[in-house]
Amino acid sequence: MNIEWWHWTVVGIALILAELALPSFFVIWFGIAGLAMALVLFVAPGLSLTAQLASWTALSLVMVVLWFRVFKASFHKTRIGTSGGEVIGEVGLLVGAVAPFQRGKVRFQRPLLGAEEWVCLAENPIAAGERVRVVAVEGSFLKVVKA
Repeated sequence: MNIEWWHWTVVGIALILAELALPSFFVIWFGIAGLAMALVLFVAPGLSLTAQLASWTALSLVMVVLWFRVFKASFHKTRIGTSGGEVIGEVGLLVGAVAPFQRGKVRFQRPLLGAEEWVCLAENPIAAGERVRVVAVEGSFLKVVKA
């Protein structure tokens, strides 16, 4: 059986689309390796089926290793989905003044709980442009004090 580069393209796209049905975020790497294999065959046609399968397996392993070593490590640095306790102590910049019984806005350099900007509350008035520290999470608001 002679497998062409477009066969690998179809397999790669099918595996990437299969990722939509499977919530594992793992099959996509095999699909990307299939697309890379299509590129290899497009540039260097004539590889045997054994060489193609061995190359696809190696490319799949490289993609999985890259996911666990490189991409996944930086993926967790966004802090999306962290618990409220991990947010306490974070320092941000107040972009909207806050006063007792009034809400302000605080911006962080990296996203906290999925957002860079949060509505905040404070017991004492704090002017915009001041650095503030998170002391509590109260519902959908952050309670801050001047840092």
